[in-house]
Amino acid sequence: MKYIFGVITIIISITACTSNTKNKPTNPKEMTAKMLLGNPNYLAISYGGYRTSTRDEQPTIADLKEDMRILEAMGVKLLRTYNVTLPHASNVLKAIRELKSEDSNFEMYVMLGAWIDCKNAWTDQAVNHQQESELNAGEISRAVALAQQYSDIVKIIAVGNEAMVKWATAYYVEPEIILKWVNHLQDLKTKGTLNSDLWITSSDNFASWGGGETSYHNKDLEALIRAVDFISMHTYPMHDTHYNPVFWGISEGELELDKTKIIEAAIERAVQYAKTQYQSVKAYIEKLGIEKPIHIGETGWASTSNGFYGNSGSKATDEYKSGLYYHAMRAWTKEEGISCFYFQAFDEPWKDAGNPEGSENHFGLITVKGKAKYALWELVDKGVFAGMTRGDYPVEKSYNGSLDSLLQDVKIPAIKTQFETYQSQ
Repeated sequence: MKYIFGVITIIISITACTSNTKNKPTNPKEMTAKMLLGNPNYLAISYGGYRTSTRDEQPTIADLKEDMRILEAMGVKLLRTYNVTLPHASNVLKAIRELKSEDSNFEMYVMLGAWIDCKNAWTDQAVNHQQESELNAGEISRAVALAQQYSDIVKIIAVGNEAMVKWATAYYVEPEIILKWVNHLQDLKTKGTLNSDLWITSSDNFASWGGGETSYHNKDLEALIRAVDFISMHTYPMHDTHYNPVFWGISEGELELDKTKIIEAAIERAVQYAKTQYQSVKAYIEKLGIEKPIHIGETGWASTSNGFYGNSGSKATDEYKSGLYYHAMRAWTKEEGISCFYFQAFDEPWKDAGNPEGSENHFGLITVKGKAKYALWELVDKGVFAGMTRGDYPVEKSYNGSLDSLLQDVKIPAIKTQFETYQSQ
C-alpha cells in the first residue's frame, strides 16, 4: 500500500478459520504456491510486526512467535512480507521455524517481498524512474538466499511492492526493471538454484497490471505478465472514497434506512468497486491472450483517520465499516477461489509516526495493545484467542465488546450531492 447481495451479512466461516489437514502434505516441502493460493483453508494476510513508532526497534523473535500464534488462531497460514533489507522478514522466518520445531502441527508459509526502487529513491537527488537503484541487486540476492534457506516456508517471492504505479513518485520504476528481476528468478528456478515450485510475482496496484489507464499498457508490461507465475494486484476502495468516490456517498432514498443498513449499502458498493478493478485486470490479461491466476496482494480498510477518510473528509474510517469490508472481501474471495492478502494483521504506528491518528497507522485487525477490532469480535466469542497475549495485553474485544458504543463513533457518509460539493472544495 502507498505510504499508500442486498444487505451484507457478516459470516465467519468456521471452515475458513480452522486448519483443515485433509490435504496437508506429510513433508512441508511438498506444499507449493499452487496448492496454497486460492485455498480457503490457507487464509492469507499482510504482516508487519512493528509495535512502536520506529522500525529502528525491531520486534523480537518472541514478539513474532506471539503474533504467529495469534494469526494461526485466526486461520491464517500464508503471510506476506515486504523487504529483506531490514531484519524483520528473516526473523519472521526464524520464528516460524522455531514454532514448527516446537509443534509439528504448526503450519505457516510466506510470500517474501523484495523491495525495488528507482535510482536515487529516498535521497535528495533527482529520481530517475528509467534506471534502478544499485541496491536492488542486493535485495534480490538476499531474497534468494532466504528462499533457499527456508524452502519449506518461502513459497512465493514478490519482486517489488507498488513499484510500478506512477503515484509512487519517490521510487517507482518502469516495468522493464521488474521484468529483469522476475526473469532472473525464473532462470534460477530453471537452473535448480531455486525450487522449481517457487512462484514469482510482483505485487502492485490494479492500474499497474493494465486494469486502469492505457498509459500503463506497453510491451514490457505484457512480457512481465507472461513471465510471472500469477498476478498479485492491489485494490483500495477506502482510498478512493476520497480520490475517486464514484461509489461513495449515500442516496436521498437511503436516508429512510436504519443507520447500520445505510453503512452496509455503502460498503456493498465499495466491494463492488473492488470487484470491478479485479475484473478490469482480468479483462486486460485476457485481451492479450494470456491465462494467468490473479490474486489480491493487498486490500484493506483503516479504522481511524484524521485526514481525507475521517470525519472531516469522506467519513469512511471506523471499526464498523472496516469490519463489514473485511468479511465481505473474505466471503467474495473465498467463493471465487482467490487468495486475499488482507492488509493487514496488526496496526503499525511507524507508518505515519508524526501523526498518530493518520490512517496508515490503523489498517490492522488488531491494535498494538491486543484489542481485536470489530472484524474479529466473533472469533473472540468463539474463544480462539483464549490465553493469548500481545506483549502484556490479552487479546480481547475493542470497545469492551459493546456494539452500541462502537456505533456512536460511526458516521454516515454524506449524501452524494453534498459529497460532490466537499470534493470540489
